[in-house]
Amino acid sequence: MRGNRSRDTSPEKLLRKELFERGMRYRVSYRPLPSLRRTADIAFPGARVAVFVDGCFWHGCPEHCRWPATNKEFWRKKIEGNQARDSTTNHALEEAGWVTVRVWEHEDPTEAADRLINLIAERRAGR
Repeated sequence: MRGNRSRDTSPEKLLRKELFERGMRYRVSYRPLPSLRRTADIAFPGARVAVFVDGCFWHGCPEHCRWPATNKEFWRKKIEGNQARDSTTNHALEEAGWVTVRVWEHEDPTEAADRLINLIAERRAGR
């Protein structure tokens, strides 16, 4: 598992490229809450929006996650633990006034960027 990247994955880079080309500026691998040991893949601190680009396997995508045939118990526990941690992270950030956006790796970066840009515009207008 050491070979799995924690940042700069292909889906993350594609989304960042799309956002940057549209004039959006953001932070990469940003800790929205220093007291919480969680790092957002992309963050917009001014609008308080944290974006996590989740892998279909590692986070249990309902459409694409294929449960391994070997060592089933280990992988189920691992993936369900990731999902529980994601839920805890979402809740903690929400409590602190952040909006959490989860983007699946299979999502179209253009559509995800549209969604983010609209959300950020709403958040900035609501100040």
